Amino acid sequence: MSVTTEPGALGPGTSLFEHALRLHQRCPDLPLPRDGEPYPDDESHRRRQRRQTRRDQRLTGSDVAAILDAYFGRVESAPRELVDAFHDVDVPIHHNEHIAAAALRADRQRVRQTGRWLVRHSTDRCATTVGLALLATDWQEDDIPLIQTIGLLSNRFGPLAAEALRRRRGGVDGLLWLAQRVAGWGRVYVIEALCRGGAYASRQWLLRHACDGDVLNGYFAGQVATAAHLHEAIIGSEADDDLVDHTGRLLKIMAGCGGMGMTLEHYPPAPIVLAAHVAHLGRQAPAVNRYVDAAVIADHLTHKAPQRSGCTTEQRDQLVRQYLAVLDRQDWCDTARAGLGPGSDFVAWFAGDVAARLRLRAFADLTGDDR
Repeated sequence: MSVTTEPGALGPGTSLFEHALRLHQRCPDLPLPRDGEPYPDDESHRRRQRRQTRRDQRLTGSDVAAILDAYFGRVESAPRELVDAFHDVDVPIHHNEHIAAAALRADRQRVRQTGRWLVRHSTDRCATTVGLALLATDWQEDDIPLIQTIGLLSNRFGPLAAEALRRRRGGVDGLLWLAQRVAGWGRVYVIEALCRGGAYASRQWLLRHACDGDVLNGYFAGQVATAAHLHEAIIGSEADDDLVDHTGRLLKIMAGCGGMGMTLEHYPPAPIVLAAHVAHLGRQAPAVNRYVDAAVIADHLTHKAPQRSGCTTEQRDQLVRQYLAVLDRQDWCDTARAGLGPGSDFVAWFAGDVAARLRLRAFADLTGDDR
């Protein structure tokens, strides 16, 4: 992606776009530190006291649409007139039907020009958001770098950037580029957009890299497993370590993300994927992350009713035996101790052949298995 700043940014302040671009140039392959916060307009937004009123949520965005209607209705109006126009109204950060309708009522070329100018030059986050919303309704391929750059400030601009990229041909590559450079809520928005509209083109990346370990991964882990057809990929005999490791991460997340996203209980291929994962796990070299993921999965299987993992009792019992057989290996226990430290509560509970055998014995008492 190649984007350069242009002359003509409004006033002495820094535009949101310039702010994102400068931070991105410092770490081009990583998420922006703290998602780019604080923004250049942070102080002015802290001082602003917006009137709080209760209103019908169906009207959210209608105030913005009214301002846009008036603006597009004046032939001689210029985009800079909108920079301070949204201070006293609520500007939604997600796709909004009122704003989209206002854009569709106006001349397409003026909508694009206004959206581009606001995204590139506005020093106010609200006006920048409206500009991005305008681009999300109608943009061209050469707008992709602009949308990607502002999308790096992903907590605020991720939803609309993801929506804009998802809805147009050629946008999947832009989404994938952005997915590799956002974290937190921004990652949720972008990964969900990939699952809805670009899972085929981005399948290999989704299957290996979608989850970065953040707790918010629980919102989209099940979507990734479903949209990328994890059950088909993991049953192959040639599944690589990255795929197997990410599968373990997905299963661990889905074991405990109730209230956020799809759990193992509601994932139909769960028994197939669990069985394939533990089979591959047994052929992998021991590693701390593999041990932790497998231990959490085994603990979930052991202490929850079988249906909570989408399994029959027989399937659950067999899976627990297989997972614990790997966790009980001396080299796996030694790796866990070395990597997590001798004082780790996790090691005290899972690692070490004595502890593992005690857990196996407790499981045997429940199931009647006297191995």
